Amino acid sequence: MLDAAEQRVLGSLLEKEITVPGSYPMTLNAVRLACNQTSSRDPVVDYDDELVAGALRALKEKELVVFSWHGTGSRVVRYAQAFAHRRGLAPDERAVLTVLLLRGPQPAGAIKARTERLHRFGDRAEVEACLARLAGSDEPLVRELPREPGQHDSRWIHLLGPVEAAPSRPPAVAVDRDVVLAGGAEARDEKVRASYAAVAATYADQFGDELAELPFETWLLRRVAALSGGAPVIEVGTGPGHVAAFLAEAGVDATGLDLSPEMVEQARRRHPGVTYEVGDLRRLMRPATHDGWGAVLAWYSLIHLAESELPGALASLVRPLRSNGWLVIALHAGDEVRTVTEWFGQAVDLDFVLHDPAHLIPVVEQAGLRDIEWYHRGPLPGRGETTSRLYVLARKP
Repeated sequence: MLDAAEQRVLGSLLEKEITVPGSYPMTLNAVRLACNQTSSRDPVVDYDDELVAGALRALKEKELVVFSWHGTGSRVVRYAQAFAHRRGLAPDERAVLTVLLLRGPQPAGAIKARTERLHRFGDRAEVEACLARLAGSDEPLVRELPREPGQHDSRWIHLLGPVEAAPSRPPAVAVDRDVVLAGGAEARDEKVRASYAAVAATYADQFGDELAELPFETWLLRRVAALSGGAPVIEVGTGPGHVAAFLAEAGVDATGLDLSPEMVEQARRRHPGVTYEVGDLRRLMRPATHDGWGAVLAWYSLIHLAESELPGALASLVRPLRSNGWLVIALHAGDEVRTVTEWFGQAVDLDFVLHDPAHLIPVVEQAGLRDIEWYHRGPLPGRGETTSRLYVLARKP
């Protein structure tokens, strides 16, 4: 029987072995971060190293986790789950138990949706068959809960330890982030170009010196400058060019790229010592003088793309990175699409897509990136911000 911390640690190891095999087995810090994710976890927790280390030791004593040291002379301990191997779990059984460990009681339909990255079930009936198999074994691993009043489906729990069967919550309202493509991608791109052309000068006046008020963002950009390893860096969606200029002042060979010629003109006028070009981030090329970019920054440049476009866009940004180069993403986080018809006193027709960290981080993982860090900060009312912000930093192997 596993306590809550042991359940969370085991579930995290089971998940990451499948979703990020290149970073597996995991360090203590990686296990703690996986436990404390705010996406794909219920409840959200804030474990410290001591609690996670204690849970790992307890799991090792139960022969559900193994310790290892990677590399000659390495003193860094890494951890891997042994539970699935010892129990001989099939891939579908393993996926079901993983999401039950990480997200508590769930109906079969939710389990199907949440196991997509772990195992692809053909339909709900396959999930129900898997649950029945796990419940009907000599040592049952799951159990169906009695249906609550008003519930359409009964929920299931694992039997690896106590589970708090909290009342079910209504499902979140679905957000159609692909609505921005209703008229086609070309029409959307033209609206973006026209809107930024209309506000270019005012936009540059408003945001051109904003980094002076953003200590976290400047800290992150200095990290990017240090991580680039002397290779050139490009910021796609550069706008008035202040982020690329900041990197240039930090000693980086920085280039800015933007879809809007008017924005590029503003950037060149304000930062004449930096290279700015008109171009599309979805057609990003390698630098002419190196084998790849040391870092590619998509700094608020994905905010007009549909959710379905993110995998292709990230692939285009990762492809021209050099080995051990870094992708950096900044965007608005949330569950809505905001349509703006007036901006800086100009009539525009522009959609802003607020992306969900729970969807974006898996897309980053699926792009083959490693050492993923992400930061979610709330709005700064003093600056008039009304959205949360998400920052992601990830390395290309």
